Amino acid sequence: MEAGDKIARLLAIGAALSAERDIDRLLETILLAAKELTGADGGTLYLVNDHEQLEARMLHTSSLGFAMGGTTGLAVTLPPLDLGDTKSAAASCARDRIAINLADVYAPSLYDFTGSRRFDAANGYRTQSLLCTPLITQQGDVIGVVQLINAPGGFADEAEMLARSLASQAAVAIENRRLLDQLAGLFEAFIAMINAAIDEKSPYTGGHCARVPELTLMLADAAAATTAGPLAGFAMSEADRYELRIAGLLHDCGKVTTPVHVVDKATKLETIFDRIALIDTRFEVLRRDAELAELRGQMSAEARAALFLELADEQAFLRTANTGGERMHNEDIARVRTISERRWRVGGEDKPFLSEDEVENLTIFAGTLTGAERQIINQHIVTTISMLEALPWPKHLRRVPEFAGGHHERMDGKGYPRGLTRDQMSIPARAMAIADIFEALTAADRPYKPAKPLSESLRILGAFRDNGHIDPDLFDLFIKERVYLRYAARFLPPEQLDREDFDELLSPAEAR
Repeated sequence: MEAGDKIARLLAIGAALSAERDIDRLLETILLAAKELTGADGGTLYLVNDHEQLEARMLHTSSLGFAMGGTTGLAVTLPPLDLGDTKSAAASCARDRIAINLADVYAPSLYDFTGSRRFDAANGYRTQSLLCTPLITQQGDVIGVVQLINAPGGFADEAEMLARSLASQAAVAIENRRLLDQLAGLFEAFIAMINAAIDEKSPYTGGHCARVPELTLMLADAAAATTAGPLAGFAMSEADRYELRIAGLLHDCGKVTTPVHVVDKATKLETIFDRIALIDTRFEVLRRDAELAELRGQMSAEARAALFLELADEQAFLRTANTGGERMHNEDIARVRTISERRWRVGGEDKPFLSEDEVENLTIFAGTLTGAERQIINQHIVTTISMLEALPWPKHLRRVPEFAGGHHERMDGKGYPRGLTRDQMSIPARAMAIADIFEALTAADRPYKPAKPLSESLRILGAFRDNGHIDPDLFDLFIKERVYLRYAARFLPPEQLDREDFDELLSPAEAR
């Protein structure tokens, strides 16, 4: 290769190094490029590890067809080199920040090449010329060494110059890749910190934040693999998957501001504690007063016994109503109001048996949240969107707010907070909406509801498809590709898997 060609090749390699994102491919490219430019038969690329040692990350010898590390899938088995080892040429190169160029490693020198001789004997090889070049960053830090062996006629001044130039570009590329990886690690650690803060407030939300991204990716991957039907045009790269995963991890970040007594409200009367215990005490007071009235001759034994039965029935009814496990009928709501009209005596004063706040909570139609509390819960998605849209997202993550902020929207435009319709939402955002609901239905770690079996969860999800709540195409895919089974295998206990086949839930077009 002519000198001009080598320089052009060096520039092309530098551009390739700047564009490479995968660290293993980057290291492999560096070593193979160094061999190409210098004519070396073999080489080893070392990086300084956290223990101040040189760790071999890539080996390649052309004449032996030998390669380890990089993208080979084979782990490098060489032991690390101590940077303080003065007998090691590679360690001395890194420690003293100099290139080492030897014409014959078998000739007497300052360095010990016992390892090279053992390798030669085991492989019928003859290591002769050697060139070690340090990898020095722009900040002046030595991060590794490129060691080359056996160039024809040894490593001439031109080869050493090219190796030095490549080493400079390689050090910058490796350091940039490391910084990007460290920033990505810091970013994900920050996300984990937010979810840990939410988890500290509510362990139930923490589990939800971990499972929703997994299910969202399962469904999105199934959509990307589809080659026919309305989802056939959807595709995802690894960068797209990463963006969606980050969105899934952050989809409930706004709950960091939601009061814990609302997030974890297990019963209708729960605040800091479950106030049903206070109502139980009032029933005991009514029974005590009835017993005193009987002893004073103010009430017959029969009337007292009948009252005790009535009170026991009312107490059991209020306890059931407090759980929020079933929707309340109008007659149940009326009965709560009737019970509230009883009087009980405390501190010499007659008071209503139930306060207005207790009546409001006990007459919640479904679930355990009042209208005001549900507004507080719903506010978390507004907070999530505000938090995420305030961040300066890089180009490859710019859709995170849209993906994360749409999981409470409905396909018919009746969702919140923005009332988006199906056509206004991306497929990943629609997939997350399904994942959010299905995870909530099947979760076994919620204090306010028992986990639903697979059959009931999918039946409810099917009803949501029919009433315009979730995307019908994605729901059909969820059923057809058995995405729910893959999720169940990872996250649900066996007792929830009461059935496996739910093809009857497919839309008529998909069922054919």
